[in-house]
Amino acid sequence: MTVHDAADNTQTSRSRLLNAGKTLFAKNGYEQTSTATIAREAGSSESQLIRYFNGKAGLLEAIFNESWAAMNEMVAQQIGAAQHGRDAILRILGLMIQAFSRDHDIAFLFLFEGRRMRGGTHEVLLSKGFVKFMEVIDALLQRGRQDGSFRTDIDPKILSSAMLGCAEGMIRDRVLAERNNQPNPYEDDAIIRTFTAMVNGLAP
Repeated sequence: MTVHDAADNTQTSRSRLLNAGKTLFAKNGYEQTSTATIAREAGSSESQLIRYFNGKAGLLEAIFNESWAAMNEMVAQQIGAAQHGRDAILRILGLMIQAFSRDHDIAFLFLFEGRRMRGGTHEVLLSKGFVKFMEVIDALLQRGRQDGSFRTDIDPKILSSAMLGCAEGMIRDRVLAERNNQPNPYEDDAIIRTFTAMVNGLAP
């Protein structure tokens, strides 16, 4: 086996574990999914999971980080094309809504597992990718306050919380409606239209 072949096999095994973890965590929940089940689903072994991710928590973190890495690349492209801070916010949170619509598993994990306390600690463990995303949102809110596209009489942290909460709430209700086979009015266009109306309402 060549070095190149070994690298390919490593990447394949790692990718299989990532995909199996994402599917099983979304289907059964993080706490209810064992490393043995993930390894079996991936056609791998628990020792490989430990080797690549140091355990189940590391696997979940890697799933989030890799998903947010792709998202943050698209975000950077949208920022450059935005006219002002509010336009940039609408573009990138619209992008997030559409991305979660395409990948229901990562939407479920982000909304229901992404900020849960783990390991007997009171600290909520946030993925690096999500922290970077929120740093971008905060910077765009400051930009919007400076360029006049956002009002300045509301603290930017409250603005950030309100906007993210609005987007998350609609996506969460869509996920729950789909999982419970309930009527689902939360189409992408409806979510984005509602989100846009809320954000535009925060203009001066």
